[in-house]
Amino acid sequence: MDIVVVGTGYVGIVTGTCLAESGNRVICVDIDEEKIAMMEQGKVPIYEPHLESLLIRNIEAERISFTTDLAAAVKQSPIVFLALPTPPGEDGSADLQYVLNVADELADIIEDYTVIVDKSTVPVGTADRITEIIRAKTDVEFDVVSNPEFLREGYAVDDFMKPDRVVIGTESQRARNLMEELYKPFMRQGNRMIFMDQKSAELTKYASNAFLATKITFMNEVANYCKEVGADVDMVRRGVGTDGRIGPRFLFPGMGYGGSCFPKDVQALHKSGSEVGCEFNILKSVMDVNAKQKVIMHPLMKEHFGGSLKGVKIAVWGLSFKPETDDIRQAPSLDILEKLIEDGADITAYDPEAMDNIRGVIGDRIKYAKRSMEALEGSQALLICTEWAAFRNPNFEKMKDAMASPTIFDGRNLYETNKMEEHGFTYHSVGRRPINA
Repeated sequence: MDIVVVGTGYVGIVTGTCLAESGNRVICVDIDEEKIAMMEQGKVPIYEPHLESLLIRNIEAERISFTTDLAAAVKQSPIVFLALPTPPGEDGSADLQYVLNVADELADIIEDYTVIVDKSTVPVGTADRITEIIRAKTDVEFDVVSNPEFLREGYAVDDFMKPDRVVIGTESQRARNLMEELYKPFMRQGNRMIFMDQKSAELTKYASNAFLATKITFMNEVANYCKEVGADVDMVRRGVGTDGRIGPRFLFPGMGYGGSCFPKDVQALHKSGSEVGCEFNILKSVMDVNAKQKVIMHPLMKEHFGGSLKGVKIAVWGLSFKPETDDIRQAPSLDILEKLIEDGADITAYDPEAMDNIRGVIGDRIKYAKRSMEALEGSQALLICTEWAAFRNPNFEKMKDAMASPTIFDGRNLYETNKMEEHGFTYHSVGRRPINA
């Protein structure tokens, strides 16, 4: 099939590349000329495992191309994906200006039947708004389909190529047939293609992310309670997670969630609910708890150092909001770094991929190490903010030799408490007993 993908951010470039990999001819459209030029050379503007090699392969096979000319691209394709940003507005609602502006442009471009597929995360009723905008300017036949993405950063290629489900919102049989044909190559492992109306599909994405954020936040609350009463959150997590009604995923406590999806989508659903008199009180609590959880290690660190962190040498491992990405949007590291900087701490940070992005926000208010062990040299404490695989099995003896004081504040519970005791570390984690060397 001939396909256009409008927007080459995280969702757009993954969608375009993976659709090309299944044999389609894809044109990716963006207004950023520099970005287009970069991708034409096979360079991906984000870090996502396996994506760049996949992109290069499809460029060489001439299955994917890039342009800034929306009109020329659309006239070659019966399917147009909208993969555009919907950032939170000042009031917390999703900003739809990019989606609606492109819809207005499409109304002047389409000449034959076109399926416009909204891949962006949007409030309920957005497909209707897109339809109204286009219908007001043209009599050409078209359908608007809601097809929300469920891509995990760090695993996006696998999630697209082998999805656990594909949600398609349409009440048009013609559009349904086209989407079914398009996604058929990705359904060979028995995964499900779920058809529903547009509004239900739009809400499915928000509800999914809000539920997962709530699950994480609840476990963080349980972890905080465990610390107060002397229970071990790892034991509780295993006991809860073996219940088939609950499952083990998203039960790992830590410094709260971040990223481009959970914070934005929880906020947007809460705002959308309030607009129709449904307050979503549980989501308000989720947002409040998560904001506090991001800096849960800060008071522990101050207490450990006698109430002041001024001049204390602190190493930080992990800056991205999760491993296997360079994305720092709403990352807990940003919140606690600001606290530590305000306290006058001497900070040296390391992350495998996200340091350039952090430097763009924090600047030279902290130092940056080229290696994880380098960050530890002379440090009085290590703060772990992201659970990168490279941090899971370090040489603890070398760590002790490098550090001025063997003290770890582990915001992701990477290590077993008994092993940290054996290695002679002072060790603070989330929802587990502290270890004092």
